[in-house]
Amino acid sequence: MKKHIMKLSPEPLKKIKAGLKTIELRLYDDKRKSISVGDIIIFINTENENETVSVIVKNLFVFETFDELYKNLPLLKCGYTEDNVDKASPDDMEAYYSKKKQSQYGVVGIEIALI
Repeated sequence: MKKHIMKLSPEPLKKIKAGLKTIELRLYDDKRKSISVGDIIIFINTENENETVSVIVKNLFVFETFDELYKNLPLLKCGYTEDNVDKASPDDMEAYYSKKKQSQYGVVGIEIALI
């Protein structure tokens, strides 16, 4: 079991703490490829480093693109709400990761549970 540190914006961090977001979406780059089921992830708030949340990795869902991921994973567990899930789009992830990076590395949905 390894520990990983990841930065996260305040809004998704709040959703994880509340148990509303149980799948974190990331680029499947070298850093994420080192994550295994059973590992611990400590998320640190990007706007307040004193705010953290620790989770355990339950499952890893690897896809080639966010298009594929969005078709296969329950988006309400990925941070969307009943109010905005009908507008959810894989393009939302381009704010974080370019299409080029997505095709270079693939993407991952990291299923987590609070510790």
